[in-house]
Amino acid sequence: MTDFPADRPLRIGTRSSPMALAQVEQVTALLRKQAPDLVVESVPVTTEADMWQGDLAKLGGKGLFTKRIDQMLQRGEVDMAVHCVKDVPGDVPLPDGIVFAAYLPREGVRNVLLVPRESGVRTLDDLPAGATVGTSAVRRKAQINRVRPDLNVVRLRGLVGTRVEKLDGDKPGPKLDAMVLALAGLERVGLTDRARQVFTEAEMLPAVGAGVLGLQCRRDDGPVAGLLARLNHERTMREVTAERVMLHGLREHCNSPIAEYCVTEPDGQLSLRGMVFSRDGSQFVHAHCWGESLNDPAVLGSRVCAELLRQGARDIISGIPH
Repeated sequence: MTDFPADRPLRIGTRSSPMALAQVEQVTALLRKQAPDLVVESVPVTTEADMWQGDLAKLGGKGLFTKRIDQMLQRGEVDMAVHCVKDVPGDVPLPDGIVFAAYLPREGVRNVLLVPRESGVRTLDDLPAGATVGTSAVRRKAQINRVRPDLNVVRLRGLVGTRVEKLDGDKPGPKLDAMVLALAGLERVGLTDRARQVFTEAEMLPAVGAGVLGLQCRRDDGPVAGLLARLNHERTMREVTAERVMLHGLREHCNSPIAEYCVTEPDGQLSLRGMVFSRDGSQFVHAHCWGESLNDPAVLGSRVCAELLRQGARDIISGIPH
């Protein structure tokens, strides 16, 4: 593997949101520990999904968070990209010539409940019937509706900071009694003090690749691939591989409420849980398998996918408009 040349700047493609830029700073710091003289150039762009505040399915799906950056990477306008793995579509292969060269260690995957500043609500159970809860993910909406079908769950997109301002009434938007989003997002923008309830993974199963940053580069760019490989976290890579294999097998679409989470048990065994929900959470299927003797993440992902399909996951997914 050819070493990355000291006189070559490393151009990182990224979304222009505060959270995405904070992620690039995190990656840059890690890279400079490996190559202290490395010159890094951030190339921020505003994607179609960032400019669209409506239903992503009407625009083409969550892949629009990454599509423009992927195209820049393919054309050689940037050398690598930093993506939240949960934003990378799992129903189609990666764009031609692009690979994940590294996954950073997984951060928190839990989801949290936020309420307006002056609210006395502490948990989801405290909300009165008919309360309005905002969230950006169909997966969260389905899981909230499964335990509290009496709540009005509405789609709420935008930057994390902007969403919190809407919750507090500091910016125009729907009147909300609560909001549910990812704890990792709050951590990256310094707003963890706003979390009222932190849901366990059992209470709200996370998205595929939740809490993981993936570093992509061109398959044929040996120097960049070699540099990024130094940051790869093997355990996270195995867990994400199991999750994405399951997702790919389900052939989901962006309106599919699918949740799954793979962990490595203390004895080294992989454990993967997957769930597929109807849009209102009233129907769901669940599967949980372990890696057993092979402990192969791809085999495990395929096994959980097959069990979900056996239980009727395809009918649930097909019945959801997209």
